[in-house]
Amino acid sequence: MAADATPSYLRIADDLRATAQRSAAGTRMPSISTLGAEHGVSTGVVQRAYAVLVEEGLVLARPGAGYYVRSQEPPEVMVRRPRAASGDGSPTAAVLAEQGIAGTWRSESSPVRATAETAARLEIPAGDPVMHTSYVYLADGVPLMLAESWEPMAVTGGSLIVLPEAGPHAGIGVADRMALIGIDVGMPVERVTARAASRTEAAALGVAPAVPVLAVVRTYYDQVTGRPVETADVVMLGSRWVAEYGTRPQA
Repeated sequence: MAADATPSYLRIADDLRATAQRSAAGTRMPSISTLGAEHGVSTGVVQRAYAVLVEEGLVLARPGAGYYVRSQEPPEVMVRRPRAASGDGSPTAAVLAEQGIAGTWRSESSPVRATAETAARLEIPAGDPVMHTSYVYLADGVPLMLAESWEPMAVTGGSLIVLPEAGPHAGIGVADRMALIGIDVGMPVERVTARAASRTEAAALGVAPAVPVLAVVRTYYDQVTGRPVETADVVMLGSRWVAEYGTRPQA
């Protein structure tokens, strides 16, 4: 009898598919090391098997936490609206709360030197110090949006708002933080495009590479001086977000 010529990663994927299909949504799948030892294969083979299931939409990859059975219910679509008024805190948290969704986020900030691209967007010399903050936004614990933000240290340095997610004014959003140092930013300027997620973005979002995303280049400006005070790259899962603009008149 001829030996089975099916690649190892596909045989493992078949086993994992059966496990996922009979497990409840949110169940943690076997670890890569466990499966590698069980099947006598390298971690790369197991990762390739899991990549098949991620591509099929059966499991969700959570960086640093493993793989989980993905709900097969249609995902709830969230509406992203422009920030309408000051005093609402984080615009993303406010938008999710309006839709009955528990929004949380992870972040990491560090001072860096502005690259040529960042400097051009902030209208500062390349190499000037900026505060860079990376965000992963979650809805009910599931990643759905990423953001990379830069703020000139010449604007925020030496103030209590220099770290967006630390100190007494953490987590209230760009507009409310800037208001604390006397800067009115008004509505941001946003450029929205559609593209495929990069491998890095897909890994952070726990989805297969090349899934559709909305990519937003956002910049806040001081309404008095016209200078940019924050710029960000925002990446949103196309399957989870729609963007809505304008305000409906009150009856």
